[in-house]
Amino acid sequence: MAGNFRSTASTGAPLSTDRQRIDKWLWHVRVVRTRTAAAELATGGRVRVNGDRIDAASRPVRVGDVVTIALDRVRVLKVTGFAERRGDATAASTLYEDLSPPAERPASLPEATTIARERGSGRPTKQERRAIDRLRRGNDP
Repeated sequence: MAGNFRSTASTGAPLSTDRQRIDKWLWHVRVVRTRTAAAELATGGRVRVNGDRIDAASRPVRVGDVVTIALDRVRVLKVTGFAERRGDATAASTLYEDLSPPAERPASLPEATTIARERGSGRPTKQERRAIDRLRRGNDP
């Protein structure tokens, strides 16, 4: 066989190395945990390829395509490669370039502060609970 195809040992069907199904690519880059979830994401209209909304999980993506995914936040990924098998997170990160804007931190949350409870507010301490129990039973300390 000539061109960009090679035969797989298990099925004998040609395997393209210049494109891959969008659901399979989303699963390989670990956007979702299962390939079924990737297919549902694609058919649900939450994925765009080069700005065009897709409605089929079989839509092929090529190297250089920009994939926009709307999950809990919008992720913009540029396709840089494909994999035959799903690998670990470091292998998955080589398959895309993240073009997403940095996540916005809500203005209401402080950087890194601990919230201290004022005495007398919130849940009573063990010592305070014992004092309350003594008052309810009528026992003196």
